[in-house]
Amino acid sequence: MKHTDFNKNAPGELARTPAGYLAFVPAPLPPNIEWTDQLLAVLSRADRSLAQLAEVGKSFPIPHVVVRPFIRREAVLSSRIEGTRTSLEELYTYEVRQLPLFENPDAHEVYNYVKALDYGLERLDTLPVSQRLIRELHAHLMHGVRGEHAAPGEFRRTQNWIGAPGTTIETAAYVPPPVEDMKRCLSDLEKYIHAPSKLPPLVQTGLIHYQFEAIHPFIDGNGRVGRLLVSLLLCAWGLLPQPLLYLSAYFEANRQAYYDQLLAVSQQGAWENWLLFFLQGVDQQARAATSQLHHLWDLRLAYAEKFARERTRETLAAAVDFLIGQPIVTVPQLQEGLGLNNYVTAQRYVDRLIELGILRQMGGRARNRLFVAEAIMLAIQN
Repeated sequence: MKHTDFNKNAPGELARTPAGYLAFVPAPLPPNIEWTDQLLAVLSRADRSLAQLAEVGKSFPIPHVVVRPFIRREAVLSSRIEGTRTSLEELYTYEVRQLPLFENPDAHEVYNYVKALDYGLERLDTLPVSQRLIRELHAHLMHGVRGEHAAPGEFRRTQNWIGAPGTTIETAAYVPPPVEDMKRCLSDLEKYIHAPSKLPPLVQTGLIHYQFEAIHPFIDGNGRVGRLLVSLLLCAWGLLPQPLLYLSAYFEANRQAYYDQLLAVSQQGAWENWLLFFLQGVDQQARAATSQLHHLWDLRLAYAEKFARERTRETLAAAVDFLIGQPIVTVPQLQEGLGLNNYVTAQRYVDRLIELGILRQMGGRARNRLFVAEAIMLAIQN
């Protein structure tokens, strides 16, 4: 990182690390934003799409269940940005079977993301978005996985840097603030999150995401924690009733642009381009999530028609609702989820769901069999 990488519009200052290298210290939020016609138009579309998603989410018949697949899809895609390769089906299978860590370490990392987000949403009832909550999220994210050496739940005490594999601090594309400056930046960020603001909440969210990534307060896991914060802020600020919007699909599809836009803010103060990119992602992903909810709703109605003449139609309908939240399942899990008296009864429902084309067995296992609701999985993934 060199002085010439940064121009006069850079929103911060360059500082020397204890080892003599340059690091960037971002200025406190908010920056001065030029409200161009394009930025206002994109913000309007994003607000409208998010409001439509919130409305569909609130009216969905099983809102407490339908959020589960959205969280898991986000976990898969957010972790994929960091190089972890686990499919949604592999994550569900891992959750069902709870394989030992050494058998599927990638799935364990993704599962930690699910647990961290679940924890964060529950914790919001008693703790605001804060440095403490951020540390707790990181502890859950890094527990028992390959990054566990990276001080889970603790802000870094040494200098880090960002670059391609093999990059040194001398050749890094970006060096975050030194430790003492990092502490001050985190304090300023926490104050900004809770201070009154005239900026639209979606714009604030985009600014906060940039600022967190620029501070880079952990040895590892900064990208995932930063994306977790977006989901938590949207819920904490009442923009969504539940965490139904996730930007990782958009960031993953535009990975290089994502990194380039963040870096351009630090180097050139390119706030408008970053906010356009961020808000376009909100608009795109909100519309995609709304479409997914409509698809799942249509599936429920189609299955209800199949059950119309069934004596046990109410239990079968409850089974479908359970499968929307957990589309890969074992017989004992379905038994527990439906509150059935015994395994044999649960097996009869599984057999009937197979006959109706809703479930199929995965593989040819005779014991500990897994079943998948393929149409539901497809609706979640598309």
